[in-house]
Amino acid sequence: MWNYLLAATCALILLTTQTVAGVKEKIAALAPSGLVFVLDEKGNELVAHNADQTFGPASVAKIVTAWLAMEVLGGDYRFETRFYLDEDRVLYVRGGGDPFLVSEELALLATRLIEAFGNEPINGIVLDTSYYPDSLRIPGIENDNEAYNAPNSALAANFNTIHAVRRGKTVRSAEKQTPITPLAIAQFRARGPAGRGRISLPQDDPAAGARYAGELLAAFIAKAGGSVKGKISTGSVTEGLEPVYVHRQSRDLAEILTQMLIGSNNYIANQVFLEIGAHRLGAPVSLEKSLRVAGEILAEHDLADAIVLEEGSGISRGNRFTARGLAKLLHHFAPSADLLRKNRAGSRYKTGTIPGVRTLAGYAVTSKHGLVRFVIALGGNTGKTRFRLLRAIEGGL
Repeated sequence: MWNYLLAATCALILLTTQTVAGVKEKIAALAPSGLVFVLDEKGNELVAHNADQTFGPASVAKIVTAWLAMEVLGGDYRFETRFYLDEDRVLYVRGGGDPFLVSEELALLATRLIEAFGNEPINGIVLDTSYYPDSLRIPGIENDNEAYNAPNSALAANFNTIHAVRRGKTVRSAEKQTPITPLAIAQFRARGPAGRGRISLPQDDPAAGARYAGELLAAFIAKAGGSVKGKISTGSVTEGLEPVYVHRQSRDLAEILTQMLIGSNNYIANQVFLEIGAHRLGAPVSLEKSLRVAGEILAEHDLADAIVLEEGSGISRGNRFTARGLAKLLHHFAPSADLLRKNRAGSRYKTGTIPGVRTLAGYAVTSKHGLVRFVIALGGNTGKTRFRLLRAIEGGL
């Protein structure tokens, strides 16, 4: 009996070893110069193909931002925007860096504003963006029209982008839920493509995003039964005023992170990353504060040298990871793995794509080793190979 059990065990080990060897050969054939690293649930290395190379993570860095945010802020955290009304019925809006002030959210808060202070005319809106300094710059974000380069801001609507349709000089909103505003028309005429498109607000005019948010807010106040008669400007909340309404984002942080990871939204990622530093070290936000907090947490987990960040979205080429470091971080992030996109096999993953870099990392479901952690980093400009590698891991391990 014992001889039979021993023989069966040896046969199983041999089969498993042969299977892993076959997967390694397939990986080497698919991506000879690529990086592929796979760990089982106990931390045993199953595949370590070019695993000692450091790599640029691209948007896989958003996994790190999501983990740090869950550590510092918690999944039930909600961003806040504060509203004040003076004796002349001038409305002051103090932005709190809410990354998800989309049109539907503005419609919701406009209704609540009317409930808070009535539908008598508002004699102007003053937008206070002091929570974010005007000097803030995120490495890798460029001043162009691309939506993924939208500037970060204390107060911005629709991810600091405009989605519109241009026919000649005529500009209309591309979204039923979003009114067109004077600033949106001017920006899209000057910078938008012909036909349908989405552009970012300009980096060199930090107040533009706030003014656009103010115009949309005024439009939604009108839809809710109120009106705005005065001008929309930027400035500071008058000293001594108390909030008449504090809007807490309807989505908690866990839902925002899910949208960030699935949509790979750079704007959301860095809004969240900046909040990490301000939450721990106080206002205003700064990239330096967030990098300090991130560095401290990474050091606590012996990851300071393995995960090097310049910002929180992955758009900067200064971000550098090691495969073993990211795999270790994936172990810590595992309780939040359901925030990631899921494929038909049940694997959870995040992609990363910038010119010359294609990455993929997460948790793969395998038949023989259960759930494994994987990291894939490739050069070139085709992303299909990383998914072929994932399927080889799923089917062969």
